[in-house]
Amino acid sequence: MWQIIAIPFLGTTLGAACVFAFKKAINEKMQRALTGFASGVMVAASFFSLILPALDQTNGMGKFGFVPVAVGFAAGMLFLLVLDVLTPHMHANKSEEGPKSGLKRTTKLILAVTLHNLPEGMAVGIVCAGWLRGNAKISYMGALALALGIAIQNFPEGAIVSMPLLAEGMPKGKTFLYGVLSGVVEPVGALLVIAASGILIPVMPYLLSFAAGAMIYVVVEELIPEMSEGEHSNIGTLCFAAGFVLMMSLDVALG
Repeated sequence: MWQIIAIPFLGTTLGAACVFAFKKAINEKMQRALTGFASGVMVAASFFSLILPALDQTNGMGKFGFVPVAVGFAAGMLFLLVLDVLTPHMHANKSEEGPKSGLKRTTKLILAVTLHNLPEGMAVGIVCAGWLRGNAKISYMGALALALGIAIQNFPEGAIVSMPLLAEGMPKGKTFLYGVLSGVVEPVGALLVIAASGILIPVMPYLLSFAAGAMIYVVVEELIPEMSEGEHSNIGTLCFAAGFVLMMSLDVALG
């Protein structure tokens, strides 16, 4: 279990370590490719690792089995929307700032990615909790597939924090540390969910779909617009397809 919880954080850490491989910033095409790939991974993970297990657990409700999943998904989207509006931050890798708060640009950038990482950590914790509690619809390999998928998605997010700061002249060690810190919330969130699993298991369909809604919000609000910025290019779309297929294959093969 500990390995599964640590895997997404490892992805963020490896992404942040990009500062030691590049002199300045990742070029635009590489940025689009990574963002598109991350988007595809998150969409597939949301559907195959979260929504489908949630629907399986509501089979006993018959025609109304969609209700918990729909409610949870909408709540996850709304939760991230509220955080996005109320929390002063800047969208990752963009120059536009959110509500004026007096916070430094570096603080806002780290907060933006940390905001993204919260529901992902919750998602891993929820799936691990279901497996630990003996839920027949959730397997160890399924939880591992989700963690691997999120780790792949976290790689560009770690770079999104560290690389722009490097381009601004910040020392490599400090930019790497900021990138790593942006991912700390994931294992913490996962452990909190697992600790409360006895209370949460009865509402697991709501929680699984809640995590899916939060992850889809990140894709639609942040990642897809980023991969479509600037001069027209199909690289983001092609990498989205590659990320989706990889995550789907991992989930089906390992689950």
